[in-house]
Amino acid sequence: MTQPIVHPGRPRKPLSISDDERVELERLTRRRKSAQQLALRARIVLACASGASNTEVAELLQVSLPTVGKWRERFRLDRLAGLSDEPRSGAPRVIDDERIERVIARTLESLPQGQTHWSRATMAAESGLSRSSVGRIWRAFGLKPHRVDSFKLSSDPHFIEKVRDVVGLYMSPPENAVVLCVDEKSQIQALDRTQPLLPMRPGQPERKTHDYERHGTTSLFAALDAHRGDVIWKMYRKHRQQEFVRFLATIDERVPRGTDVHLIIDNYATHKTPRVHRWLLKHPRFHLHFTPTYSSWLNLVERLFGEITDKAIRRGAFRSVRELEAAISAYLKAREGAPFVWTATPEAIFERLHEFCERTSGAGH
Repeated sequence: MTQPIVHPGRPRKPLSISDDERVELERLTRRRKSAQQLALRARIVLACASGASNTEVAELLQVSLPTVGKWRERFRLDRLAGLSDEPRSGAPRVIDDERIERVIARTLESLPQGQTHWSRATMAAESGLSRSSVGRIWRAFGLKPHRVDSFKLSSDPHFIEKVRDVVGLYMSPPENAVVLCVDEKSQIQALDRTQPLLPMRPGQPERKTHDYERHGTTSLFAALDAHRGDVIWKMYRKHRQQEFVRFLATIDERVPRGTDVHLIIDNYATHKTPRVHRWLLKHPRFHLHFTPTYSSWLNLVERLFGEITDKAIRRGAFRSVRELEAAISAYLKAREGAPFVWTATPEAIFERLHEFCERTSGAGH
């Protein structure tokens, strides 16, 4: 029988490293917070030098095969210098790679004495570079020490189950049912500026005084149809279980009989009182689906509240609570039928959280 013809792939050029190069490569891989791209390249070279094939290295380090081939060849041709990014066109640099690395390492791995973060001035004094040079280095590496974002990981023991439940309602709703995202935007203040607003003119934005007068508060109770975009809403001057039960009764009146009602709701204490529980027992077509703790981003009605703040409240001037409520109602009436479309699957959410935990120092899994 004729044997099949095997076409061998392109032969792999052997890769060898000296003792000094191995020491330097291993030093690069020990970076905890900075120069992670350089550390990955060093791991690729060390793995290739151990005799592993490009495919084996790609699987081991979870990178693409072309990436392994690129840095293997760059090291073979240019040794350690080949692992740095290639120079770009333009004027020659006057700050060498070593000084740039020191600035990046200090920025990510240390703090100035007695301060919470670096500024261009403090880093310039520490590094001996100019403020503008420090700023250019930070911009090139996407570093913004003056900014801080907030986050909160859910500690809910049923986080996975609740995410699947809520996202399942968004992406595959039950038949003969309506899915409503319910929450309250409480203590909305009716604020009036101490002087009239100055309108926008060519070359001049709208202007307002920084100080204001308070004229009371209201609370908005809203139920957003997750698929049609319609909103059921009520505004009350107080935010208690009594108002929440009254709002549930409003939903019951608005949703046609014979239709199940699935409410996506958070874990606020008002939603779990005995009075609410008794009302739900009398209305069995209502089904509550709680979001995980610290996961309000799962509730689409929060997007609606953000829109209301940006487009109807923040730049407004209200001399009474009645004016505030009229502005909110006008906005909600104008936007009806504009749904938010949920696209993230549970698996995509879990993968992003896993990646966040992996790249965040000290975060558990």
